[in-house]
Amino acid sequence: MTITVRPGSTVMFTGDSITDCQRLESEDGLGFGYPLRIAGEWGLRHPDRPVTWLNTGIAGHKVRELEARWQTDVLDAGPDVVSILVGVNDMGWHTLDPQGHVIPAEEFEAGYDRLLAPLAEAGTELILIEPFLLPIHGVIEAGAGVALIGEKEREEWRIDLDPKIQAVRKLARKYGAHLLAADGMFAELAATAGPEYWAADGVHPTPAGHAALAAAWLRLVA
Repeated sequence: MTITVRPGSTVMFTGDSITDCQRLESEDGLGFGYPLRIAGEWGLRHPDRPVTWLNTGIAGHKVRELEARWQTDVLDAGPDVVSILVGVNDMGWHTLDPQGHVIPAEEFEAGYDRLLAPLAEAGTELILIEPFLLPIHGVIEAGAGVALIGEKEREEWRIDLDPKIQAVRKLARKYGAHLLAADGMFAELAATAGPEYWAADGVHPTPAGHAALAAAWLRLVA
């Protein structure tokens, strides 16, 4: 089953930097990543079904930051469809921030559940994009020079992320949301072109990575 996007619908993308993608610097407020690609491709395919596209992603945000601004940034807009991608900062916060700590999967799931409950009650269509981590090689600088991330750190991140991915899948089933299984998708893509081709730092997609997300997202709607 796909989501039917009707003329005049409002579709909102929200989450962290992967969704934000410099939206405040873009002319239409959609940023330069997958939300823009989705809006453009939809407009090309369906000129008879105009849609209002919104992006409220903010770089660095975790579930708890989304929860703090959920009413004003999401619920008050009354969107018909909400697409959420969050979790990579919940995974790596303890590595990148001296004040950070490991966020248990249970805490992540409970906060995420509180985001979804009012939307489900309002009858909003939901698309949940699971967080992802690509197995790139070498050492990279992360968090604006805050930390160097190598193989060991990424192994720790993967151990931390996997139960959070399972939590997103569980919540998708609970609320009848459409799941975009991005972690598995990128794992398959990385086997052909290499992980750096899709996300140079393993987290933030390249243009090709954003195109892959957009194509997968568009398969969930009609």
